[in-house]
Amino acid sequence: MDIVVAGSHGLIGAELLERLREDGHHVRRLVRRPPQTSDERQWDPDAGILDPAALEGADAVVNLAGAGVGDHRWTTDYKRTLVTSRTRTTGLLARTLAGLDRPVPVWVQGSAIGYYGDRGAQVLTETSASGDGFLARLVREWEAATAPAQDAGVRVVHARTGIVLSSEGGALGRLLPLLRLGVGGRLGSGRQYWSWITLRDEVAALRHLLTAPVHGPVNLCAPVPATNAEITSALARALHRPAIVAVPSFALKIALGELASDILGSQRALPTVLEASGFRFNDPELDAAARSVVEG
Repeated sequence: MDIVVAGSHGLIGAELLERLREDGHHVRRLVRRPPQTSDERQWDPDAGILDPAALEGADAVVNLAGAGVGDHRWTTDYKRTLVTSRTRTTGLLARTLAGLDRPVPVWVQGSAIGYYGDRGAQVLTETSASGDGFLARLVREWEAATAPAQDAGVRVVHARTGIVLSSEGGALGRLLPLLRLGVGGRLGSGRQYWSWITLRDEVAALRHLLTAPVHGPVNLCAPVPATNAEITSALARALHRPAIVAVPSFALKIALGELASDILGSQRALPTVLEASGFRFNDPELDAAARSVVEG
């Protein structure tokens, strides 16, 4: 396949790029700077600039672009950046795809289980309603921005990703070093559900969705959700370290501000559509996944 990828510099995008090339696909990368290699095409989402030729003839598009949710404190300005970095890129891709003489058949669009909001222990599937809060509103706007492409007949998949477990960064980038030192533990009560997925399965699922006959929202998370305390304990066991130094909720709120609401929020999501489409997880169980993550 000829695949166009936006957002290829992040944790997931970089791994996906490598695996797609190993699979034998031809990949074009959308980059904001001037192209440095033959597989790069420049675009400027903030200015609304994307040459349709960058997409013409492609068999699929994958868009993972967007500012990191946990990269900064959620000031008013950064919350605006989180929204615009997603809606501008997604909207520009959608309008450009809709205007092609030959629409690209499939678009796998990054999304997040933040769509569901803080739902406690409620079991969530792709048919569950959206929740409340900043992240839920962000994801609704993000997914809605794909509408022009959907209206043009493109099969659009909204890949609602959970907590990605990786030793290379992501949600565990700050937690793992503490656990290695034996000074990490649950965050807040630890009872909040973190619908997790290993980086290996996240990338495998994205590749699967390029050809699986599904569209709309797809939860990318392991089939057995776990609480924050359970995940922390599993990682500590894999490291042969204790996990006894809990971080109280009030301390997270002081240190992180509104961002703490994302860390303390609970989404117990199930990958109903993904499994029904025939996907098989490499890492379905938490303890084995934790060992895989800490061993690198």
